Amino acid sequence: MAAKQRGKRDNMNAFLEEAKAASRELMLLSGAEKNRLLREMAGAMRSATMDIIEANALDMKAAEENNLSSALKDRLLLDEKRIDAMATAVEEIAALKDPVGRVIDGWVTDDGLKIEKVSIPIGVIGIIYESRPNVTSDTAALCFKSNNVCVLKGGKEAEHSNAAIAKVLRATLKRNDLPEALISLLPDASREGVAKLIKMDKYVDLIVPRGGEGLIRYVSENATVPVVKHDKGQCHTYIDKDADMEKAVKIAVNAKVDRPGVCNAMETLLVDRAIAAEALPKLKEAFDAAHTELKGCGDTRAIIDVAEATEADFDTEYLANILNIRTVDGVDGAVAHIVRFGSGHSEAIITESYTTAEYFLNAVDAAAVYVNASTRFTDGGAFGFGAEVGISTNKLHARGPMGIEGLTTYKFKIYGNGQIR
Repeated sequence: MAAKQRGKRDNMNAFLEEAKAASRELMLLSGAEKNRLLREMAGAMRSATMDIIEANALDMKAAEENNLSSALKDRLLLDEKRIDAMATAVEEIAALKDPVGRVIDGWVTDDGLKIEKVSIPIGVIGIIYESRPNVTSDTAALCFKSNNVCVLKGGKEAEHSNAAIAKVLRATLKRNDLPEALISLLPDASREGVAKLIKMDKYVDLIVPRGGEGLIRYVSENATVPVVKHDKGQCHTYIDKDADMEKAVKIAVNAKVDRPGVCNAMETLLVDRAIAAEALPKLKEAFDAAHTELKGCGDTRAIIDVAEATEADFDTEYLANILNIRTVDGVDGAVAHIVRFGSGHSEAIITESYTTAEYFLNAVDAAAVYVNASTRFTDGGAFGFGAEVGISTNKLHARGPMGIEGLTTYKFKIYGNGQIR
């Protein structure tokens, strides 16, 4: 057993040494060449659609056998339309401005040194994710566009789908005489392999975990590599006394029902006590039509017939068509609830009052704060980034949908003419 574990450790070192070496080659690739290769990857994915669907069918069969929830199965499923959307996302990433080599700032010092602050890739990025196989192509393309090597560790439930997608992307690299190590799946996908990866700061420059609360906590508490967290989406929508009720119902239903199993879906609806008697029956009617399971606080249950929402419920990311409702004392009550239960992801207010809207925008500390719009827009594609590596609930170094700019750092280039100090 000891020899077997040592062999895994040695293989991990060799694998990451290869990734690190590949990162130096990728740093020199031009923007035009990267874009050409990304477009080629997109075309190759479309050509391999049936192969990817066959691999996904194996994962879907296992999902049925393991009784995964309908929300998780929806995140896992790939069909022709979704694969085409994945390819389109890669093409959109290719069309973005190159994030590397930008002169962020520049100045001349009193000593005559010309200094430029220039964007550069981070290096080798490990991405640990669950369920959604489109993350494989999205993150690989974003890393490639920003001259970063990616080491991908998807969930076991999408094992065959992820392997099929990575095979297509790596084949494109091989055809163009580039190291396949630029886009890799972690060879040891066990818990021990993940534990090893997140401590390999000699080779890995950043870890991005995106998945369940347990995964995020484990990586954050055990990594020695810097971590950008894609934490749980404990998202809220607050309907203010000055809301347009027709608009409010439409936004609230979209925020919960459109795709309940994603992190930008609303988990708790807050309603101003001043309009609760009028608003709650209308909201219940709309959510009943959408087959949403409703839970409410005591004041809510005095107005509409719903199950009881406990304090633990208000701290739960359901990732399912289940919604908590709480009545609150105005915008201050909404902010107080969000301060206590929010995860720093996405929060929204529905109101026609400019003053109340601005107060909410400034008082709520989250990566994305909305006025009169659904939290479902917190997404790299919807923000115009092409896709995202994750939605960071960190404050450093990236926050919110983490597109290609979030995958860069910077260095200072200093031009002198014989100066000494």
